[in-house]
Amino acid sequence: MRFPPMEVYGMSRIHGRAPLTDNDATQGRAMNSIQTQASILAVDDDTRSLMALQGLLADMSLRVVTAKSGDEALRCVLKQDFAVILMDARMPGVDGFEAARLIRERERSRHTPIIFLTSAYEDAPSVTRGYEAGAVDYIVKPLRPEVLKSKISVFVNLYRNNAILMQEVRDRMTAEEHLKTSQQSLRALASHLQSVREEEWTRIAREIHDHLAQALTGLKMDLAWITSRLPKGSSALRAKAQSMSGLIDSTMESMHEIMSQLRPEVLDRLGLAAAIGWQAGEFQRRSGIRCNVSLPQEELTVDRDRSTAVFRILQELLTNVVRHAGATRVDVALRSEPDELLLTVVDNGRGLDEEAANSPKSFGLMGVRERVLPFGGRVEISGVRAKGTTVTVALPAADATQPAAAATQVAPVAKES
Repeated sequence: MRFPPMEVYGMSRIHGRAPLTDNDATQGRAMNSIQTQASILAVDDDTRSLMALQGLLADMSLRVVTAKSGDEALRCVLKQDFAVILMDARMPGVDGFEAARLIRERERSRHTPIIFLTSAYEDAPSVTRGYEAGAVDYIVKPLRPEVLKSKISVFVNLYRNNAILMQEVRDRMTAEEHLKTSQQSLRALASHLQSVREEEWTRIAREIHDHLAQALTGLKMDLAWITSRLPKGSSALRAKAQSMSGLIDSTMESMHEIMSQLRPEVLDRLGLAAAIGWQAGEFQRRSGIRCNVSLPQEELTVDRDRSTAVFRILQELLTNVVRHAGATRVDVALRSEPDELLLTVVDNGRGLDEEAANSPKSFGLMGVRERVLPFGGRVEISGVRAKGTTVTVALPAADATQPAAAATQVAPVAKES
């Protein structure tokens, strides 16, 4: 019987035959990895043998695909996956050994079990050749039905279990991808909300400055005008006027504190370094904890988003020191490297262990981590019990960030005693 050349099957000639490839045009109709019914491939050039195999396996709930030559078997393997392949060793054209070798060279079918079916007169070298070609077993004809069914059942069960496992892996990967996408969406939303919140805080601070501050200033001027025109001897009215003036002053002071908390004017006017120095001074004044700050010697220009992130991170870290550290001293350092901006906060308090640093209940530190994520930054936290905690925040430099000189000057807010 004559067979068409291998080129007909989409394969070029290399050493007479070429390995199968996943890019072959015939693979466009490849079946899904998991089938509702396992399939086996029976390959034999004898039609009667194929019919006998089909009858023998009819009660096993299997889909039996038949091929009458090695060439036809190769085409079948390109179209779908099989739980096991029953291969006649001796066939004209592409024999079972060559077909098995080509099947093994294809990644998708490399691990498909191949059982050789052969006549009783096969010699030992032929059996060895079959195993070298990739066979997992060698059954001599005439076949014993119970033996063949038992061997096929083992490989079919393995195929089905592997298919279930692969589907679970794919489902897990899909779920993880969805979770990752959801996390990215949530972080993008959180970043957007932070940006909107900063803009709103800035707007409110500006409204307070433009309207309430001016109104209070005008009120104080009017009160001073009235006080200057009070008749002599009206001590009670003068005392009341002085009390009202003091109340206006305290209200203006509270207003300035609220404005500073909403959006420190120094951050927009003088930049990040000056704002950090100012915040350290405010922290020391309010908490009574000595705070030293180290700033770049040369002027540092940082874009608005990074400036806001670093400043808010510093506020959160200093708040944590007051609430949890029990420290008596805090050292704050800001420096710029060629490729990143670094903020370091060190306290001499209780010390934060790794479990507490990574606890989902540490909302302050979680907020710090979330603030650096949009910039691809990192947060490093290390603590020693009873010796303090060090937090380092690094943000990659942007085009708007001009590296400062390596030298820094230490500008303590409070002198050490």
